[in-house]
Amino acid sequence: MLIPSIDLLGGRIVQLVQGEKLRLAFDDFEYWIEKFSKYPLVQLIDLDAAMRQGDNSALVAQVAKRLPVQAGGGIHTIERAQQVLEAGAKRVIIGSALFSEEGTVNTDFAAKLASAIGTDCVVAGIDTKNGLIAVKGWKANVELTPDEAIPQLEPHAAAFLYTHVDGEGMMQGFPMETAARLRNLTKRQLIVAGGIRSQQEIDALNALGADSVVGMAIYTDAIAV
Repeated sequence: MLIPSIDLLGGRIVQLVQGEKLRLAFDDFEYWIEKFSKYPLVQLIDLDAAMRQGDNSALVAQVAKRLPVQAGGGIHTIERAQQVLEAGAKRVIIGSALFSEEGTVNTDFAAKLASAIGTDCVVAGIDTKNGLIAVKGWKANVELTPDEAIPQLEPHAAAFLYTHVDGEGMMQGFPMETAARLRNLTKRQLIVAGGIRSQQEIDALNALGADSVVGMAIYTDAIAV
């Protein structure tokens, strides 16, 4: 399944390379909402909130009322998760809050979150740089691998979103061997992102049992939507 991505930064829809360099920016929300309205799921990320430099809460609410979204970015508390769901999101993506600076999985928080909002509403964000989990808007790493984290979070999430930050926005392809390895780690829905560039790649990932979040390839017309 193709899951289009809407990333928000400074009140605009953007595409970044490796989470840092601005490549594209758009103001025409109506155009993209209409484009994505036929998809059963759209990913909506508040990059300002993820980077702890403000937020786009009003925009998140506007889009979530129009599209079936899983929303993430800066959701660190149960209260914030509840607010995003009340604003219209179908699910919330939780990343940094699941991990401690000491390199452990915060299973206590994950369990409390799942209990409060329902496991079906939790997407665990597993973002990696150089093989280690990245946190705080991809500005820091913890000494923890996806292989260590996913089994511990399995009881508390409906899905895992794995973002290969090293390839994000570069359209050089997603590592298929990684997708295959991750698929063997969990029985939950597996969603992957980072560098996906063609429909053929989406089909190959689908055959492995992974859904694909696509951003740059859509916004540059490499993949038609």
